Amino acid sequence: MPLLRALDAETAHGIALAALARGWCGQVNLSENGALAVTALGLKLSNPLGLAAGFDKDARAVRGVFGLGFGAVEVGTVTPRPQAGNPRPRLFRLPAARAVINRMGFPNQGWENVGARLAALRAQGALPGPLGINIGINKDSEDPAADYALMAHRAAPLADWITVNVSSPNTPGLRDLQSADRLGALLDAVIAALPRPVPVAVKIAPDLDDAALEAAVSVAAAKAQALIISNTTIARPPTLTDTAAAEKGGLSGPPLLEPSTRMLARAFRLSAGKLPLIGVGGVSSAADVMSKVRAGASLVQLYTALAWHGPALPARILENLSESLAREGVRSLSEIVGAEA
Repeated sequence: MPLLRALDAETAHGIALAALARGWCGQVNLSENGALAVTALGLKLSNPLGLAAGFDKDARAVRGVFGLGFGAVEVGTVTPRPQAGNPRPRLFRLPAARAVINRMGFPNQGWENVGARLAALRAQGALPGPLGINIGINKDSEDPAADYALMAHRAAPLADWITVNVSSPNTPGLRDLQSADRLGALLDAVIAALPRPVPVAVKIAPDLDDAALEAAVSVAAAKAQALIISNTTIARPPTLTDTAAAEKGGLSGPPLLEPSTRMLARAFRLSAGKLPLIGVGGVSSAADVMSKVRAGASLVQLYTALAWHGPALPARILENLSESLAREGVRSLSEIVGAEA
């Protein structure tokens, strides 16, 4: 990890991804613990810890990532056509905050390439857990709803769930799609395009005000199967001291934990606990996972913490989570979902 951090952030990430793709990070053998088993998006997971989209945009290291202990993995964001994303540098470490700022701009190899890789992966046999595909639009898209529908149609045969990403701050105009009218129309197009029933999740920004969040929850509850809270934030807490904090883009890591968890709890209350929620933002410990679950999450994702704590982190979180549940006498995580919302 110290050697990787001596390199620029994006180069280090590429090396880590290549190592995972080649199986160089090993395979974690976790002892079975029924208390960790959860159901999210109608899918059964061995544990509540998922890898968030953005880490493996092109589905290059799915098996290697599952080998770290994750109960579910989400790849992408994938767009209809390949695109290079924004100019480099576009990924910045904030060491003092253990955070990251990115303005990647959906760089990916496009559906034709990613889809072929996923099809080959599926043909090799069952994965150890559910696989989600996060879909987006090309920067020059003239008809976002049509492009999301096209992506949903193509991804559905290979996905255990599809995430509609309307919350990245790095694609101009994308966050405008979170408004009630546009999100509703977009989800109608996505659902109509599905060739088979597949759970659909919507990923929203942590920067929505209360009225916008209420609208997003209402639309998602009516048309989708889950809401993911949240993507990166454009806010900059005054506690940030790293020079890179001035960079444009989305902030992720520990500074996002409190605001994203607060939004998660509000969404749980707004939906009366009836809309499945996926919590993401600032997770780096078992205590963080517990806080997300108690705020209303059925599944908890992480990404940024891997850059700081390395590939042993998921197994360590799950071990500590098992110990916490046993210590508190919790027989199943489902018992405490939303307990502190």
